[in-house]
Amino acid sequence: MSEINAADLTARLIRCPSVTPKDEGALDTLQDLLSEAGFDCTRVNRGDVGNLFARWGPKGHVRTFGFNGHTDVVPIGDAGAWTADPFGAEVREGIMYGRGATDMKSGVAAFAAAAVDMVQNSPPGGSIILTITGDEEGDAIDGTTALLDYMDRKGEKMSVCLVGEPTCPNEMGDMMKIGRRGSMTAYFTFTGVQGHSAYPHRAKNPLPAMARLMDQLSSHVLDEGTAHFDASTLAVVTMDTGNPATNVIPAECRATVNIRFNDEHTGAGLTGWMQGMVDQVASDLEIRISMEVKISGESFITPPGPLSDLVASAVTAETGRTPELSTSGGTSDARFVQHHCPVVEFGLVGKTMHQVDENVPVAQIHQLKSIYGRILRDYFT
Repeated sequence: MSEINAADLTARLIRCPSVTPKDEGALDTLQDLLSEAGFDCTRVNRGDVGNLFARWGPKGHVRTFGFNGHTDVVPIGDAGAWTADPFGAEVREGIMYGRGATDMKSGVAAFAAAAVDMVQNSPPGGSIILTITGDEEGDAIDGTTALLDYMDRKGEKMSVCLVGEPTCPNEMGDMMKIGRRGSMTAYFTFTGVQGHSAYPHRAKNPLPAMARLMDQLSSHVLDEGTAHFDASTLAVVTMDTGNPATNVIPAECRATVNIRFNDEHTGAGLTGWMQGMVDQVASDLEIRISMEVKISGESFITPPGPLSDLVASAVTAETGRTPELSTSGGTSDARFVQHHCPVVEFGLVGKTMHQVDENVPVAQIHQLKSIYGRILRDYFT
C-alpha cells in the first residue's frame, strides 16, 4: 500500500454529511482503509450512534499507542451564508472548506494516515489502537464511553492516548492540552404565587429570590486558580419568566448557570455549595426553589511527564515551536479517556471550527500527519 494522502482522506470524510448522530459513510471509509492495512476493526454501535474500534498488533501489548477522535460534526447553520458547499471539500488557494475540516475530520484523517503508513512501512514493536466515535458533538453518551466500555469487556488496553482535537489557538504547534476544566450546568426553578402587581401582599413573587440567588452565585469567587488551571468561572446564562404582562406577578421563573471548574473542585462539591445557597435564599424569602444539576465532566490533569514530553518534542521538531501545556477551553472526550490511561490532546489551529466556511490549510493537514507519524516513531523506538 502506498503512503496515505491525509488531505485526500480528509476530503473524503468531509463529503460524508455526518451531522450528529448520522454517519453517512464516514466510518465505513475509515474501516475500509484500516482493514486493508491489517487493522482488526470492530463497529461498536450503541443507540443511534456508530463507533469504530481498530487495533493493529497483539491485544494487551505493554506498548500500545492510542488515538481518539470523532467523525460527527455540528450542523451547518445557514447554508446560504457559506461560500462553498459545506460537504464539498472544495479547495481554494490551498485551503479546504467544509464542515469538519477543522473539527475534526482532518485530525482523524491525519492520525489514521500516520498509523497506516507506520504499520505498512515500519511495523512497530507494539500495538496501535484507534477509537473513533460519531457522538462527540452531541450528548457524548454513546460514543467514546461506549468504546471504552467495549474495551473493558474485551480486555483491550491503551498504554497512552492522544486525542486529535484542534488545540492550537493561532499557529500550528503553539499549544497542546494536558487536561481540561470540569463543566456543569445547574437549572433553577423558583415557585411562588401569582397575583396582581397592585396587590403584592396577596401574591408571592419568585423574582426577588431569583435575582438574589443569581447575584450571590455570580459574585462569589470560587478560587484564584491552581498550578495548571485558570480560576474557575460561573456564568448566569438564562433568567426567564415568560411573563408578557406588566400588571401580573408571575407564579414561576427559571434561571440557569454554567460552571467551568478546575482541580480545586468536584462536581459534587460545587453542587453541595449551590444547594446551601438555595436553601438559605428559599428560607429567607419563603420561596420554593428546586435545582437540577448536570455534570458534563470533572476536571482532570495529566501531569507533565513522558507523554507530554513525547508529543511536545515531535511538535517542536516538525513546527519549530514549543507548545504551551494548557488546560484551557471547553470539554472533549479526553475527559472519558483519562479514566483509562494517560491522555493528552494535540491538533490543528481551531479558529474556524463550528463557523460558517469552516476550513483548513491543506499544508496543515500534511504537517499534522507528519507530527503524528513522528510521535509514533519516537514512542516505539
